[in-house]
Amino acid sequence: MKYLFHIVTRYPLSCLLITLIWVLCFCTPPHTQLDHVKAIDKWTHTAMYLVTCLTIWIEYLRRHRKTEWPKVLTWAWLAPMAMGGVIELLQAYCTHGRRSGEWLDAAANATGATLGMLIGILLARWHARGQRDCGGAACCRNGRRPSPPSR
Repeated sequence: MKYLFHIVTRYPLSCLLITLIWVLCFCTPPHTQLDHVKAIDKWTHTAMYLVTCLTIWIEYLRRHRKTEWPKVLTWAWLAPMAMGGVIELLQAYCTHGRRSGEWLDAAANATGATLGMLIGILLARWHARGQRDCGGAACCRNGRRPSPPSR
């Protein structure tokens, strides 16, 4: 329970987006004017997972000075892809025909997560460069460069 509280307080937007995905994936989708757009649900899946993974990355980078690659890749890439697969299986077998689980939806989820991971890696490298330029000093945590010494 303590660990869950730790995750929710350190990554609130990520937790909110993950909860939102779970809720939306089991609601009956409304009809919209975009229903005629080819593969609109695949684009929606890709966008949801891209935004979620990017949010995980950004919140992670704000809280950590050094990137622990195995940890962040697991939680910001593999876990969302696994979650997407589990959701598709649950939609296929547990919604009594209200929702259908599709392999293409799972592929769109994985595509969004992968795009989020690639952008997250670029963000992590940029973040590390900023830390290195500042010598890892505390001044870099608030986004400001140290002021030059006065004469």
